[in-house]
Amino acid sequence: MPTAIAVTSADLVLPPNDHQTPTAAVLPSPDDQSLEAALADMTVLLEQHGYVIALYPASLPVAHQRRLHTIRAMLESDRIALLKLDLPPLGVAVVVRQMRQLSVCDFSAGVVASAARLLSHYVYAGALLGSVAKLDRVPVSLKAHAKSWVPGSQFGVMANPRPQLVKVGTGELQGPEFGTQLVVANGQLQSEWVTGTLAPAWRVQQVQESVLPAESPRWWGTARVIEFAAFLPDISVLYQLVSSVRREVCSWCGIQLIGDRCGFCSAPLPAADLPGHGSGVRSPGTPVHQGS
Repeated sequence: MPTAIAVTSADLVLPPNDHQTPTAAVLPSPDDQSLEAALADMTVLLEQHGYVIALYPASLPVAHQRRLHTIRAMLESDRIALLKLDLPPLGVAVVVRQMRQLSVCDFSAGVVASAARLLSHYVYAGALLGSVAKLDRVPVSLKAHAKSWVPGSQFGVMANPRPQLVKVGTGELQGPEFGTQLVVANGQLQSEWVTGTLAPAWRVQQVQESVLPAESPRWWGTARVIEFAAFLPDISVLYQLVSSVRREVCSWCGIQLIGDRCGFCSAPLPAADLPGHGSGVRSPGTPVHQGS
C-alpha cells in the first residue's frame, strides 16, 4: 500500500488528475472528533499504510495543531510526519495532490515527506482581492491600503514563491517560466481577470475550477477573493524533480530524505552532509518515466 497522505479538512483534497492518484485521509479538528476516535483512526492508517504524512496550513488553529502532535506523542510513533506548509489554503491543496501522486511512486516514505518543501517552490499561489485592508500575510504598502478603500479596486496578490502585489490594471504578477496548469476557486468576488488576463499571460496549459477552501477568507483577510495556484501537473516531471535531488539518511531517526531536513523527525541534516547545491531546487526538465 502507498504511504498515506492526510489533511486537516476535506476541502484540501482536490480531485485527482488521473486514475492512479489516491485520495487523502482527513484528520478532523478537536471540535469534530474525540481524541479516542482520532487515535483509533490514526492507528488504522498506520496499520494499513505503514507511514502517514499529514500536511496542514500554517494558519491552522492552534488547537488543531496540538491535536495532531498529541496523537503522534500518544502513539509514540516515528512513522507519522506532520508537515506545516506556509502557503495559502489552495496552494496547500495543490501540494497535497502532488504528494498523493508521488505516494504511489517507488519513493520511500521519508523521501516523499521531505519532498513537500521542494514541491512548494514550484507552486505559484495567489489571489485576486477586492480589498487588502486586512491582508497581513503579504507586505502591503500604505498606498495600497489607501487604494483598497476606493470602490471597485481590485488587487492581484502573490504569496508564493515570492510576495507580489499589484493593483489590477496598473501592473502584472510575475508568473512561472515553465509549463503549468492553473486551479481557481471563487469566493464572493466577481471578475474574469484570473481566467481572462492572468491565465493567458502565464500561458497556462489548462484551467481547473475548485471550491474555495473554508480557511481562505481568513487567510486573505476578505471573503471578496478569487484564489488561484499554478502548478506542475505531470507526475513524470514531479518524479524527475524529486529523483534528481541527492538522497541522505537522517542521523536521528535513520529514515531516507532529500533536502536539508527530515520530514518525519524534523532533524536538520548535519552541515558537513549538506550538498553543495543547497536545497536542490532546479528548473523542471524533460519528463522521465516514474517508478512502479
